[in-house]
Amino acid sequence: MQNDTNMISIKGVQKWFGNHHALVDINLDVHAGEVVVILGPSGSGKSTLCRTINRLETIDDGTIEIDGVPLPDESAPLARLRSEVGMVFQQFNLFAHMSVLENVMLGPVQVQGRKPAEARDQAMELLVRVGVGSQADKRPSQLSGGQQQRVAIARALAMNPKVMLFDEPTSALDPEMIKEVLDVIVELTKGGMTMVVVTHEMRFAQTAADRIIFMSEGRIVEENTPDAFFSDCDTDRAREFLSKVL
Repeated sequence: MQNDTNMISIKGVQKWFGNHHALVDINLDVHAGEVVVILGPSGSGKSTLCRTINRLETIDDGTIEIDGVPLPDESAPLARLRSEVGMVFQQFNLFAHMSVLENVMLGPVQVQGRKPAEARDQAMELLVRVGVGSQADKRPSQLSGGQQQRVAIARALAMNPKVMLFDEPTSALDPEMIKEVLDVIVELTKGGMTMVVVTHEMRFAQTAADRIIFMSEGRIVEENTPDAFFSDCDTDRAREFLSKVL
């Protein structure tokens, strides 16, 4: 489903946390409809890179563009951009005092100014799509972790984003819940959504990615197709990583 249009364009990005050089000269283009999975050891910069794409982390040098538009500094344009870049975190970040349905409706109504009835209809469609339609009237605390993460995915999709970012979306889940969340993400890959996924789930990376980005010490060390990366990767660092996780 991907095409040659760059939906995300990252050029020469540098990021420091104090003396720690977290992102080192990152250059990466993600095509519209492409699923890019970022792998690497803990502390390699994966999540930091993901969070710079919607400016949850600022950068110290370089440029990032979404659909040809540079990331803005000002709050109002930045809010508009974030409505076009959905993000799903390790923690679900749902509002505990709202129902599941209200959580999914909130962004479209408050940020995009949609009519509540329209937002409600779309929210119910999305909750059914991710397999939790029957939970719409419950509070998040009444759901399992896997169900809460699927609600979080529905909430991000409710903004009709151009890009979806997933920052280790299964790392806070019990093992039996991981598959149900990954199955939802796999279904999204079939629909042509541009996606960047930071994960430790190797089977998901093998089956769902169009391209693997491998990071180490803040650098992109290797880019490859899943088949090539997992069968005959190019770098010693990637081979060492795979020997430990597979």
